[in-house]
Amino acid sequence: MCNAWVVLVFCLGQLCADQSLKPQIAASRLAANNPTLTTVSLEKPFCMFDSSLRPNKSYAIYLYAMKESASAISSLVINSSKPLDSTFQQTRGGQLGPYKAALFNVPSCATPPKLADVGDINKVSDVLKQYLFRVGDDGTCLYDPNFLGICNPPLAPDTTYRFKYLLLDTTEGTVKEQTLWSDPIKTRRVKLPSKIDTWPGRRSGGMIVITSILSVLMFLLLAGFLASVSSVVMRSEDSSAETRKMSQTIQQSELKPQLSSE
Repeated sequence: MCNAWVVLVFCLGQLCADQSLKPQIAASRLAANNPTLTTVSLEKPFCMFDSSLRPNKSYAIYLYAMKESASAISSLVINSSKPLDSTFQQTRGGQLGPYKAALFNVPSCATPPKLADVGDINKVSDVLKQYLFRVGDDGTCLYDPNFLGICNPPLAPDTTYRFKYLLLDTTEGTVKEQTLWSDPIKTRRVKLPSKIDTWPGRRSGGMIVITSILSVLMFLLLAGFLASVSSVVMRSEDSSAETRKMSQTIQQSELKPQLSSE
């Protein structure tokens, strides 16, 4: 009953795809370290909207994003069959409601990318671009005064987001279908220096600093010891040379009287 009520809230007065269809986070074998601090890689909606596609029509996919803290009332992405045009700036990065994060062609269900090609270093980049979309991948659009397109700026660290795909009939400019909102996906948090995992030993940030200081002190002590040893050796050599010189002088002075008496 609860699940049915949730679906009703999200789909009331709107077109809605199969209740089981929603954006999925990319598998770890396709996108390592996902999510990151500021990005989330999602699988593109292959075969999700095929039943709604008609011949002689042009379609596109919109991707919307919002923070989980945004209310369900403000999560609608359709206004009178038209797609919502709210931007990252207008929604405070998804805090006030959904914003349009991407626009791309409908992925071909008939000819999807071959995931087996991921193992081919010459094909992996192209396959991943076809199969995945990375939310938060544009670090410049917010600061470009001449940028007029859809902005996909970095997400906030340690923040939970939801995502939704929408099918747009670009011929008529109307929405034909949409998925449910994704499950909550949380970006990673920034690690504090005291919690940095410094394998081996799993030392803390403070231990790293202490170890560095001790290493420097050990180096200075070793350098001082070597300098002292070198100084002692040099003084010993100087003393030996002076002793030999004095011995030679004494020997010469002892020879002189003997020579004069002869």
